[in-house]
Amino acid sequence: MAVHIDLTLDCADAQLLAAFWKTALGYIDEPPPAPFTTREEWLAQFDLPEGDTEHGGAWLCDPAGVGPRLSILTVSEPKTAKNRLHIDVRVPGHGSPDERWARIKAESERLAGAGGRILEEFGGHHVVMADPEGNEFCVASAKS
Repeated sequence: MAVHIDLTLDCADAQLLAAFWKTALGYIDEPPPAPFTTREEWLAQFDLPEGDTEHGGAWLCDPAGVGPRLSILTVSEPKTAKNRLHIDVRVPGHGSPDERWARIKAESERLAGAGGRILEEFGGHHVVMADPEGNEFCVASAKS
């Protein structure tokens, strides 16, 4: 039996994090579930608290259909501690250790340019980063 997972990130600004994670993962906005043609139509079926809108969440998916769906939801509580679960962004793992490290460094710099922050480097192995709201993630190489 195949098991599929979704990952959900709580945040203060769903649209900000959605833009970052689309850049980081190459994901796209997930279409609304059938038979709805827009997220607004889909959300209208729920009894949302006053002030909640479609901008309070973002739903992303892997265009190839391989990676997990990512739900990004605005919540009122701030982030207060280190994540108990984090995402690993993997770069291609082929080539020499120096070539893999160069790809890890290049990807971490690209993601820093997209609004992430480099927190710590573990030379030759991985880089710990934070997204624009401080959620930790790692950049490392995939198995070759």
